[in-house]
Amino acid sequence: MKHMLALAVLAASAATGAHAQDFGFAGREFSVDLGVGVDVGPDYPGSDDAEAGPWLIWRNAGFGQPGSEAREGFSISPSFNMVGEREASDNDDLAGMEDIDRAYELGLKVSYGAGPVTAFGSVRRGFDGHEGLTGELGAKYRTDLSDRVTLWSGLSLGYGNGDYNDTYFGVAPSEAIPGRPAYDIGGGFNKAAISFEARYALTDNVALLGEVEYGKLIGDAADSPVVQDEFQPSLRLGIVRKFSFGF
Repeated sequence: MKHMLALAVLAASAATGAHAQDFGFAGREFSVDLGVGVDVGPDYPGSDDAEAGPWLIWRNAGFGQPGSEAREGFSISPSFNMVGEREASDNDDLAGMEDIDRAYELGLKVSYGAGPVTAFGSVRRGFDGHEGLTGELGAKYRTDLSDRVTLWSGLSLGYGNGDYNDTYFGVAPSEAIPGRPAYDIGGGFNKAAISFEARYALTDNVALLGEVEYGKLIGDAADSPVVQDEFQPSLRLGIVRKFSFGF
């Protein structure tokens, strides 16, 4: 995993470095917070049960003046996620449903920073549990409370293509029972969320990171007969190290 993260850092810095020079970013640095932590949230989309899992952290990537925490312009970085398995034997409401394996998602995230505001979009492909496409669109606002404490507040919309949404929110005719009719769902937005993130700097390069997200399923996903709870809160805690690359 360390080798994968190192390669990702080099690839992102090379790609964005060339882009930076094209647009007059010479003299600035590309920096990113990398780390690990714990993610506590729904064990699968629509679940009312929580599960703890690993959190691979890639945060605050972008260009800025050396020594500054502000991120300006475009940046491209990897996007990771993991979705817990869904087993029918764990819940009576899922009786007769096909089990879904744990899914691993890998993709890219594009961000644009302008002052305290950063807009972003991500897309990931799933492996194992689902093979669809999913991601988020959103923006966050940065507030510096002190030299050590930084807060971000954000809004986002989650989406999935037909394969993703059908995996977690669809009901095949063979799975239908009284009270749980067959349900066909296509692609589209499936979750709206508000988030609050805090970063506490232990040193110039090492920091503690925490994030609280309050999400709600929306659209056809929220109407699915397999959804046990439309509200999908999550909590993440981790530690990160800042890596910087000058240009």
